[in-house]
Amino acid sequence: MLEQGIHLISTDEMTGIQALERLFPNKRIKPKQVEKIEFEYERHGTLSLIANWDVARGKVVSPFIGPTRTEQDFSEHIQRTIKIDEKAEWIFIVDKLNTHKSESLVKLVAESCGITIDLGRKGKEGILQSMDSRADFLSDESHRIRFVYIPKHTSWLNQIECWFSILVRRLLKRITVRSTEELSQKILNFIDYFNQHFAKPFVWKFKGFKDHN
Repeated sequence: MLEQGIHLISTDEMTGIQALERLFPNKRIKPKQVEKIEFEYERHGTLSLIANWDVARGKVVSPFIGPTRTEQDFSEHIQRTIKIDEKAEWIFIVDKLNTHKSESLVKLVAESCGITIDLGRKGKEGILQSMDSRADFLSDESHRIRFVYIPKHTSWLNQIECWFSILVRRLLKRITVRSTEELSQKILNFIDYFNQHFAKPFVWKFKGFKDHN
């Protein structure tokens, strides 16, 4: 896909990221002992991260950090992402969350792809009628921008989840900050550092479930 100029993007939200200020410093690592993290903390609010994993390039692109993860937040996130390469083909791998099948997302795709048909009315008729009808439109393979919905309870199929686990282990698990602004900047700094030094595609090793019959 990379050679064909197609952007294959794994996208999801990480919500409720807490801005925690540890009340005392962590205890330094000693030989044969793990680091001891201070368990008492003060909360300074939460943030949501909407992130894209570029499957072919193995890097995080166009992250969005804010206080919410609404329908409008996700639609604006997708809009910012496709502006990176406005004429290219984009395929977004997402779960079946309702914000990934929204009215605003349908309108964004229609406008970006030059689709001028009547979209109908939300809850009434046409493409906008229901989440199922909107999902059918958003996943249409003839569109330059489309969405692939993974089945329920299969979040491990979405590679951005693998990167989220890296973010938790290497940053969020030990972080101490005094504000959501500081937390946001540290996450963005980590993304920049990761992309510069560790970016590479994930090696997919899952070979399917064994038949025990």
